[in-house]
Amino acid sequence: MGNVYAEITIKNSGDVTNVGRGIILDKDVRSLTVTALVDTGATTLVINEGMCQQLGLSIEKTSTASLVGGQKAICKITEPVRIIWKDRDTVCRAWVLPGEDEALLGVIPLEDMDLIVDPRRNELIGVHGDIVMGRIK
Repeated sequence: MGNVYAEITIKNSGDVTNVGRGIILDKDVRSLTVTALVDTGATTLVINEGMCQQLGLSIEKTSTASLVGGQKAICKITEPVRIIWKDRDTVCRAWVLPGEDEALLGVIPLEDMDLIVDPRRNELIGVHGDIVMGRIK
């Protein structure tokens, strides 16, 4: 199986909340559309420093992350972001990994959006097809 990539939109969740409260306009929400590597070995969303700055994210804390090959790195953990893939979305904190070039979409946001990697087609798909399970409307 090769690498699987997905186009996702990442939004500053605080900005989204402020739109709902009438504080800012929808056009003022800081967002970024990127092609992310779907990484089932990663826990959550990983972004780089430039993406963090473009989204205007504040850093809530730092933590040590285990990288491929057993290396350790100190990562910044941001305030929540909204991740959107097609008609699905979730909110989670992003980990800012020093030196990372691309965004990584890990298992926590994948599971929350009811998504899996189809190894035969090498693409991201819904676990239950186009039906998003576990959502209350």
